Amino acid sequence: MDALSCSPAAITNPRRATLAARRRGLSCLGRRHAENEGPGGRAFLGCRGIGQGGVVKNEIKNAGGQRDRTAIDFSDPGWKPKFQRDFESRFDLPHLKDVFPDAVPIPSTFCLRMRSPTEEFADGYPSDEKWHGYINNSDRVLLKVIHYSSPTSAGAQCIDPDCSWVEQWVHRAGPREEIYFRPEEVKAAIVTCGGLCPGLNDVIRQIVITLEIYGVKKIVGIPFGYRGFGDEGLTEMPLSRKVVQNVHLSGGSLLGVSRGGPSIPEIVDTMEKRGINMLFVLGGNGTHAGANAIHNEVCRKRRLRVAVVGVPKTIDNDILLMDKTFGFDTAVEEAQRAINSAYIEAHSAYHGIGIVKLMGRSSGYIAMHASLASGQIDICLIPEVPFHLHGPHGVLRHLKYLIETKGSAVVCVAEGAGQNFLEKTNAKDASGNIVLSDIGVHIQQETKKYFREIGVPADVKYIDPTYMIRACRANASDGILCTVLGQNAVHGAFAGYSGITVGICNTHYVYFPIPEVIQYPRSVDPNSRMWHRCLTSTGQPDFI
Repeated sequence: MDALSCSPAAITNPRRATLAARRRGLSCLGRRHAENEGPGGRAFLGCRGIGQGGVVKNEIKNAGGQRDRTAIDFSDPGWKPKFQRDFESRFDLPHLKDVFPDAVPIPSTFCLRMRSPTEEFADGYPSDEKWHGYINNSDRVLLKVIHYSSPTSAGAQCIDPDCSWVEQWVHRAGPREEIYFRPEEVKAAIVTCGGLCPGLNDVIRQIVITLEIYGVKKIVGIPFGYRGFGDEGLTEMPLSRKVVQNVHLSGGSLLGVSRGGPSIPEIVDTMEKRGINMLFVLGGNGTHAGANAIHNEVCRKRRLRVAVVGVPKTIDNDILLMDKTFGFDTAVEEAQRAINSAYIEAHSAYHGIGIVKLMGRSSGYIAMHASLASGQIDICLIPEVPFHLHGPHGVLRHLKYLIETKGSAVVCVAEGAGQNFLEKTNAKDASGNIVLSDIGVHIQQETKKYFREIGVPADVKYIDPTYMIRACRANASDGILCTVLGQNAVHGAFAGYSGITVGICNTHYVYFPIPEVIQYPRSVDPNSRMWHRCLTSTGQPDFI
């Protein structure tokens, strides 16, 4: 990182850092301590230094996680078209025709005017030219919809120092009029990886139903994540509408989940051996990185006619560029039960303090939204915003103030917050994630110790509802999201796209190339309006 970058120490206090940066000719945008989401989802780290001639140096991460140096010369009158061409190139969807230029499409077998199930296609493939339910390949959705007038606007994400408006369009999701797979030749597989998340069964169900509408007869589930491709003792599960009809009524995953698995070549060997030519992968950033590697191995390296499509599954809501991921709304709703219980415990006790720890390794979306929804939280702590426990402006001092003025207090903390207070370990799970220490237990112990030392009685209760929330069935909002994501995943595969994922962007469903959404985890911008709304609700000060 060069001298123009902002160090974590320099941005501990956002207001001071912004003023200091302006004096140095810097524009500090976005999150503290985390890579910021720049134009088109690129990662701008902390600040961007405006040099002579209007050249802005940006330190970004490419799809492989390595930092690249790029420079945009804003003094060039044609910088906007150049930027847009680069954006369009990066967000162009990988297609089977990239590898098989002679691939010939056929009329789609998906038409909702057909009232009977498609059985055989001996007389040709059915199509209905009068049905206007197809998506044109040129349809696009606008990625960013706010035109910020200044870098100082709350939550501003600017490309240049003047916050110029540059249209950035991404591909609209949905069924195409032409498809690149004959349904009777398709063997589709579904795999769920990582941890549990509300809505997994909903997505599985809808993928199977949509595949059958296209006319696919061979549909299987891969048991226990990528592990199911390498363990000979784990046999694939035949799937049909009859099998999945009511599976969405319960939580968990019909197929089971696990972390880790065999190597990419081994997975592709198994796919080739079993004749799988459509793979639907449900998982988070790590799982999507695996799906992209499978796509590169199977399509580009081995030149096999296979479609690999991802469906983002992360309860933390930390996938780039998307409004939200499935399971998030359910998590926020279910967290209300834990928060309300903590509030009742705290409010009913003499000097009661309730502490609730929620999911969020590197992103505090669940804690922030759950705090906003409940209206019962006095202190919300998230990974993106540093804080002190002790000292005149620390969390414990504010708890003392709350006890003196209100008689009780409730704290909501994301699991990844305050890890700097805890002993670091080098332990990692099978997915390569660092095993976090329990910040909730630490805050509970420090709170008891603090009030004991100052001679003030305090009744501290700690609630961790993590596994109760993960195992829930999806609520109505997530049920709709899962249904549409599952349908669009199938539409994307039949349209010939591979190495893509499906998501919701500005309330519309879109396709993204996988590399553009896995560069780093999406996180809360401490200068965003949503975080400001949370602070307004809790009334908490800066704990620095």
